[in-house]
Amino acid sequence: MKIYPAIDIRGGRCVRLTQGRADQETVYAENPAEVAAQFKQAGAQWVHVVDLDGAFEGESKNLSVVRAIASLGMKVELGGGLRSRLAVERALGIGASRVVIGTRAAESEEFVIELVKLFGDRVAVGIDAKNGKVAVKGWVDTTNTTALAMAQRMDQLGVRTLIYTDISTDGMLTGPNISAQEAMLKTVTCNVIASGGISQQSDVGLIQMLAKKYANLDGVIIGKAIYENRVNLVEALKTAAS
Repeated sequence: MKIYPAIDIRGGRCVRLTQGRADQETVYAENPAEVAAQFKQAGAQWVHVVDLDGAFEGESKNLSVVRAIASLGMKVELGGGLRSRLAVERALGIGASRVVIGTRAAESEEFVIELVKLFGDRVAVGIDAKNGKVAVKGWVDTTNTTALAMAQRMDQLGVRTLIYTDISTDGMLTGPNISAQEAMLKTVTCNVIASGGISQQSDVGLIQMLAKKYANLDGVIIGKAIYENRVNLVEALKTAAS
């Protein structure tokens, strides 16, 4: 199981939002690349990066920061505002190992088919759920589509990796929604990365137990808990490798 420490970028800085709300921002660092360097030193091979400005505005705004992170030699998984083929090509061109499509995936199956054909497993789809329904545009809008229904369809279209975020737990440090993650793992055959709610070391163990039960659980994203010193990344990586 992989650990994906998270870096959310807004205005060039490393921040975290509570439940994705733009008015609930905490700034953790002025230089996101320095944070990524600390993650690398701890032993992380991947970093999950979200361009929040891109997510809210529909266009990548922090590519220079992403390029700086990628130059460290880590594998970068990038999401936020990637709503055209050109945007995806640009992100991959500056060093992202994998891109995450959210809003456009919910809007257009043709877009997903095109990207999977062109880029294969370098494309992941992010499914963000609010009360079981898919949320888009930086979690501002909620659709009538259930997260599980969208996941099934993405699986059928050949998407290799899904990132499933339970918005109700994201940034709340209340623990992951294990039942929701398990339901997703049962629904699809593709890989799933769990996101949302990791609050302490034991939560990583809970996800690891799921990984032992479901071979398609690829890993877990951890954000605020690392910044608040509730999860030690070195220890989390050890748990994931056990």
